[in-house]
Amino acid sequence: MADIPTTARPRSSAARVCTILAFIFAVVAIFLAPVLFGLVGLVLGIVGAVLGDKPLGWYAAGASLLGAIIGVVLAAAILNS
Repeated sequence: MADIPTTARPRSSAARVCTILAFIFAVVAIFLAPVLFGLVGLVLGIVGAVLGDKPLGWYAAGASLLGAIIGVVLAAAILNS
């Protein structure tokens, strides 16, 4: 059996930690500083995906972006009421 080189990176524990933190920041972004926590969660989700935690890292990045949007809309609704 020949060794076939693979282009996919193996999942590391650092990738999983980045992904979990991205999901946590997605939830926190809804309630506190949505732009800051949403951006940090987005970056951590992308880093987790690039380090090998696919597709969960991409889901975390998307959740962070969605959490930031929901947080901004919620803050605008509260401030304008």
